[in-house]
Amino acid sequence: MAGYFELVDAPDGGYRIRMLDGGGSLMAVSVTFPTKRAAVAGIAQAREIAGTGLIRDRSAGGQSVVPPSRVTRRTAGGAGRSTSLAGGSLAAGKRARAHN
Repeated sequence: MAGYFELVDAPDGGYRIRMLDGGGSLMAVSVTFPTKRAAVAGIAQAREIAGTGLIRDRSAGGQSVVPPSRVTRRTAGGAGRSTSLAGGSLAAGKRARAHN
């Protein structure tokens, strides 16, 4: 089964997106969005980034950009760090990728 997104109430008001894998394990939690409409737009942006975005390794000793051919899929049950689902505009992300 494919993973899915959940819209949840944020503790400080507004909404957050949780991304879960096919087994229901939490993969990522977004920033707080002020409205459901904004949260749904955030999901659309996350889908675009997930499908086309580069991977930038900002960890200690990491490479500046990991080529997609060297990325491997994680298996079920693997632990991971939460990642933000929101950031700059989609257009800004496309411009950034075009310059890399």
